[in-house]
Amino acid sequence: MQQSVPTPVGDARITTHPADAPRGVLALGHGAGGGTEARDLLALAAALPPLGVTVALVEQPWRVAGKRLGPAPKALDEAWRPVMAVLTAGGTPVVAGGRSAGARVACRTGAATGAVAVLALAFPLHPPGRPEKSRLEELLGSGLPTLVVQGTADTFGTPAEFPALPAGHTLVEVPHGSHGFAVPKRAPVGQEETLAGITGAVAAWLDGVLPAR
Repeated sequence: MQQSVPTPVGDARITTHPADAPRGVLALGHGAGGGTEARDLLALAAALPPLGVTVALVEQPWRVAGKRLGPAPKALDEAWRPVMAVLTAGGTPVVAGGRSAGARVACRTGAATGAVAVLALAFPLHPPGRPEKSRLEELLGSGLPTLVVQGTADTFGTPAEFPALPAGHTLVEVPHGSHGFAVPKRAPVGQEETLAGITGAVAAWLDGVLPAR
């Protein structure tokens, strides 16, 4: 099911993967280099509805309009807020999340938009090769329980580059995973096993932040 949402920077689009009698909604935004077809987003959209969690894949207006480059962070946040207003209007608890740039948006806006928690997939801790340009403050400033899922081969920041996270923030490592959670063919784990590990970790964490079925 798809729904257009007017925002100050154009129409966003929500593609909903509904659960029967949902106990929560997971809103997932995409990264700056791709859309909601990312392997981890699709895997979560398939795995979570049977567990009672509706997944809402959110396309930013720049993607809906067919543009190749995303706007500045302020515009991404402006587009995300009306989407969250729609998703929270029904009273079902909403977890704000996303991958890469979408994770940054969720961290920056989560508490202010009524989310109960934040899921950060492949959080871009810094630009590749620029560890001094840290975005850690955004992550720690989410103000909500936050799960970070990070590949050990992520050029935007490996799990080893994160400091000890404060209470409420949890870091899950994805062995051999790239920024897109791809694993090389020579890795001792396959792609499907890797995605199953991601969806399992997210599902277990959601059990701690959403009501039981």
